[in-house]
Amino acid sequence: MPPSSVPASTRSAPQKNGDDQAIGRSRGGLTTKIHACVDALGNPIRLILTAGQKADVTQGTALLEGIPANAVIADKGYDSDALVAAIEGSGAEAIILPPRSNRNTPRKVDWHRYKARNLVERFFNRLKQFRRLATRYDKLANRFNAFMHLACACIWTL
Repeated sequence: MPPSSVPASTRSAPQKNGDDQAIGRSRGGLTTKIHACVDALGNPIRLILTAGQKADVTQGTALLEGIPANAVIADKGYDSDALVAAIEGSGAEAIILPPRSNRNTPRKVDWHRYKARNLVERFFNRLKQFRRLATRYDKLANRFNAFMHLACACIWTL
């Protein structure tokens, strides 16, 4: 039967599962995760949106793809053998702390260089000053992402 002859009550509506809109369930309710890559000055280079329940490590290679770096500084959420191998394969040093609790052999870490991780934390603090981003007023991911990039442009010029 062609779709036009199917009664409106039996047509399937688009799925509202939030996966395509980067909205996911977590203990705090509906959340969105922003994965960010910043340069040595704390300016944003790449941003990726995912649903709140997605693991950080799933976006690690996408964040770093095509960005030249001497060192990649990240937190515990990005600690995986595959990501570390990808980082070291590109010629950069992986500085990921604290190590996961199930890691058998902890890697050597340059604690002095790890102190620069606060740059991404300070970037998120500046990003959250935009109320529209902090509360996610936008329902659609493309609109949220567009305003997030506009906010990054404002941050970049300051």
